[in-house]
Amino acid sequence: MRLAKSFSDQELIEKISKKKDQNTAIRQLYQEHYGMLENYILQNSGSHEEAADLIQEVMLVFVKMVSDAKFRGESSIKSILYSICRNLWITELRKRKSTLNRQGIFHSNSEETDEDVTKAIAKQESLNYVMDLFDRLGEQCKQILKLFYYEELPMKEICQKLDFSSEQVLRNKKYKCLKTLNESVKSSPEIYKNLQKALRHE
Repeated sequence: MRLAKSFSDQELIEKISKKKDQNTAIRQLYQEHYGMLENYILQNSGSHEEAADLIQEVMLVFVKMVSDAKFRGESSIKSILYSICRNLWITELRKRKSTLNRQGIFHSNSEETDEDVTKAIAKQESLNYVMDLFDRLGEQCKQILKLFYYEELPMKEICQKLDFSSEQVLRNKKYKCLKTLNESVKSSPEIYKNLQKALRHE
């Protein structure tokens, strides 16, 4: 049954964060985004049953993010749900690959596909590390890096969105932001290593 009223992204975030009519908000999330998330999983070797289970986990992760104030609407709910879904499903594919390797039934004709999946996993996991570090930067750097790494927008579009005079000016600013980010985490070898891994996906 369709909801009588469709809430905006901001209204949904408020309902979830304040735990006010939270169930109604979650039902709308399912109604509006289930098909997109299911389609992604089905197109990437998943079944309807696996999609149902994973999407439930996606919703739980999203609700926790909002409740913990880790998502305030900087990007659309659609894009964050898709990102969570992709990350969880890639992790699931990695587990399957690991199981197959242990069982000794991993065939050579799948190596190319597995390499692509591994690269995708590495990129997503590295991205997650970087996203956690963005809050250390100023607002402008934070916006540039979020749009580039998280929204995956081309430099031309970011330039227009943030009103930079040219792409070169934007690239220079992005370089300075990344340099600042590098300097801020050098004291932690593990975080620095993961940051460098992410930057190689640039």
